[in-house]
Amino acid sequence: MTFRFEHLHLRSSDAAAAATFYVDTFGAREIGREGSPTVTRMILDLCGITLFIEHAPDANPPAKPLNRGIEHIGLVVDDLTATVSAMKQQGIVFAIDITNVRPGLRTAFLDGPDGVRIELLQRS
Repeated sequence: MTFRFEHLHLRSSDAAAAATFYVDTFGAREIGREGSPTVTRMILDLCGITLFIEHAPDANPPAKPLNRGIEHIGLVVDDLTATVSAMKQQGIVFAIDITNVRPGLRTAFLDGPDGVRIELLQRS
């Protein structure tokens, strides 16, 4: 059997607002949207990954780390220091600032919409 990654599916109290966050913060590209007049699903390309964000207004409160299920989304950057600095200038707040995990790996974490934790990492 052969498996290939197809998509990541998130649930949000406001799918359109969550999609805007991923577009504005990480340069995701909107591929499509479903539902009218209320958007029920946003479809994005996030760094080559198809991201479905489904509107789920009556969902339970967002999970808090350390939760079960999806723990975080990891995105690689070339220059973590410059990226974090630029994002902070845009008003992005980091849950965990730049950390040297081990030689050759540096990380920083922020929280996206609906409690989704996002890791930025730089490998050398």
